[in-house]
Amino acid sequence: MSDGGCSDPSVVEWEKDKKLIMMTACDDGRRRVYEIGDKGESWTEALGTLSRVWGNKHNGHERGVGSGFITARIENRDVMLVTLPVYSREKEDEDNGKGRLHLWLTDNTHIVDIGPVSEKNEDEVTASSLLYKSGNNDEKLIALYEKKNGNEETQSLGMVSVRLTAQLQRVKEVLATWKEADERVSRLCTTLLAQVVTLPENACSTVKLTDG
Repeated sequence: MSDGGCSDPSVVEWEKDKKLIMMTACDDGRRRVYEIGDKGESWTEALGTLSRVWGNKHNGHERGVGSGFITARIENRDVMLVTLPVYSREKEDEDNGKGRLHLWLTDNTHIVDIGPVSEKNEDEVTASSLLYKSGNNDEKLIALYEKKNGNEETQSLGMVSVRLTAQLQRVKEVLATWKEADERVSRLCTTLLAQVVTLPENACSTVKLTDG
């Protein structure tokens, strides 16, 4: 466990930015995400992007469970896929205590809830993992998750495997929307740059000029 009370790490390699990204479940009820570059010596929290976006139960500061966390290349775009339980409320101020597993999509800039993986009235979901396979015209996204069965006295754990065909199609639809939005921004920036000879600061470029 880290100094911040975080454990259950899930680590992926994010080749796009040449870094490792680690998601953890923390005692404060948040999912903290850390990253380290290929030449880095220590992990730094990814504030402003993925860290602390996800939480655990509404009430209290109960530490979360292990998440599914993988990278994949879908529709020629590098993405990360995450499975985490989402806790609903039976009443306005009451947590029903059961988490329904959801699939999330991110490219380290955008984040979208793709939708539920487990059934609505299913037993409480705990740890989960993901598997993505492509090639030979055979593309599969599979979720494997653990759920609690029975009451506190007779509680047992069961494993469920689900092929996420509909969710994978939804992922592709979202990626198509992101691509269209990126192309619009790119065209807008090109038009603005063509109309202006010089700009004190160019918001459409990440290039920075330095002395010498």
